[in-house]
Amino acid sequence: MKPTLIILAAGMGSRYGSLKQVDAVGPNGETIIDYSVFDALRAGFGKVVFVIRKDIEKDFLEVFGKRFDGKVPYEIVFQELDMLPEGIACPPDRVKPWGTAHAVWVCRNAVKEPFAVINADDFYGANAFSVLAKALANGSLQEGEYFMLGYHLKNTLSDQGSVSRGVCSVDTQSFLSDVVERTHIERIDNVVKFKNENGEMVTVDENSLVSMNFWGFTPNFFGHIDSMLSEFLSGSLANPKAEFYIPTVVNHLIKNGKATCKVLPTTSQWFGVTYPGDKPVVMSSLKLLVEKGEYPSPLT
Repeated sequence: MKPTLIILAAGMGSRYGSLKQVDAVGPNGETIIDYSVFDALRAGFGKVVFVIRKDIEKDFLEVFGKRFDGKVPYEIVFQELDMLPEGIACPPDRVKPWGTAHAVWVCRNAVKEPFAVINADDFYGANAFSVLAKALANGSLQEGEYFMLGYHLKNTLSDQGSVSRGVCSVDTQSFLSDVVERTHIERIDNVVKFKNENGEMVTVDENSLVSMNFWGFTPNFFGHIDSMLSEFLSGSLANPKAEFYIPTVVNHLIKNGKATCKVLPTTSQWFGVTYPGDKPVVMSSLKLLVEKGEYPSPLT
């Protein structure tokens, strides 16, 4: 059975200032999503599930409907603030999305096979998709055998401002032992630092492995999210900024012996668009990959 790719494209893009999911960055107007779908299909993924908001559906389909209809097996799933477990009502003043784990949870009825999860605005590279597709298509894969693509922190920073990353601890067999979401990471006076809970800037090793939200899961992950989401909401429903992250779920399952998560190395180069100033860097990087013959232009 071919694995499915879930692309998280419901983010507001507030720091970027526009719908970066549909922004043209390739030599022939391709978006980062176009490259991700291209890489996924040639790596062996069988279907794509896009997670978007209803209010961007028109813009999204205007761009991608024409490109994918009849060519790519895909499905659209909506992530809305009021999509919560039965009996739980969304606070009327809630504006911020519930987070990446919630975005995966809304796909529970659309995905029945092993699956990968990526961000819409991150370029992960062909090798990364190939490595994960192979792991997910393994015939002896057991429920609870999860995967994460690991990238070095120093290669995932933006010159335009701070970023958020899941900083990982890995054991000697490359299994994830812990991942902590760190916010406001940036290079200051040539030293990489993050802002802790007390608002203090703390140094972090620039060679640390980080999660760029490229995960591989078996279908039982949905059930784990389901039970943890209700618990999260019971304590955080009134907090307008509380978010339910994928690393939170993975950490809990690892520490309770319910899952393992192998960190897979990749030779792929990562780059992404967080700020408007990142766009020229992404465009020149993609142009170079096309010139090297790693991608056709236009994508077919």
